[in-house]
Amino acid sequence: MLSRTLATLVITLVTASGLTVVTEAVAPPAAEAAVIKKPLRGMVKSLKVAREVRRGYDRDKFRHWVGRGDGCDTRDRVLITEARRKARVGDSCSLAGGRWFSYYDGRRTRNPSSFDVDHMVPLAEAWDSGARRWNANTRKRYANDLGDRRSLVAVTASANRSKSDQDPFEWMPRERATCRYVREWVAVKTRWRLTVDRRERRALLGFAGRCKNVRVVVRTAKIGTRKSSSSGGSTGTTDRRYGTCGEAIDHGLGPYVKGRDREYDWYRDSDGDGVVCER
Repeated sequence: MLSRTLATLVITLVTASGLTVVTEAVAPPAAEAAVIKKPLRGMVKSLKVAREVRRGYDRDKFRHWVGRGDGCDTRDRVLITEARRKARVGDSCSLAGGRWFSYYDGRRTRNPSSFDVDHMVPLAEAWDSGARRWNANTRKRYANDLGDRRSLVAVTASANRSKSDQDPFEWMPRERATCRYVREWVAVKTRWRLTVDRRERRALLGFAGRCKNVRVVVRTAKIGTRKSSSSGGSTGTTDRRYGTCGEAIDHGLGPYVKGRDREYDWYRDSDGDGVVCER
């Protein structure tokens, strides 16, 4: 509140002096963060099921591997953090002397250039599962998420390319890594409030059923959605308004949650559960 008051005072004083003030549109408020603690199988069941929508995806919409002014970008930082033997950091964040382990396929290396940094939930899968509604800043934060060590993982380039943008119904790492992979996949989906499709949920439940039902702890990320282009100027998504939920679903839209998505008010919540246009 104090910072907002000071900003208003500065703008008022500058305007009064006759200078031109250029302001930048403020991004929509981000959803508040929370800590979620659930047994693995319970966390899988709590993931919302929705049809995936690839329409409009472009990898460039996720600005990734950003730097912080010291020569190291996000990829470098993951490699530094995950080194089994500490690496020496040289000029331009060159790494030497470290050792790395790819848990996807059990391979080791002393050459960090032979490893990729994988998005646990691939960028395309995130887009399909809800990121298409995020603003550019939220997508950038997702693509460079160092706030949860499960979000980004250093693995062999071959394992990363084998996985590509597939979900656990389509691809899994070696058997010994299954339970860790499921825990981390579910944690990232929960952290970023991403949905799962029916096949993905069925696969996750099957794998989780063969793993220890350990408690998974997740701190959710703050989510900002894109500004609406409607004449009202309200915040939310840019989804088109249809006459019925059936039409919206046919076009790959929904679900909408009461208090989060402005589209919720467009449709009838027949069962009163606070969600409309669910699939």
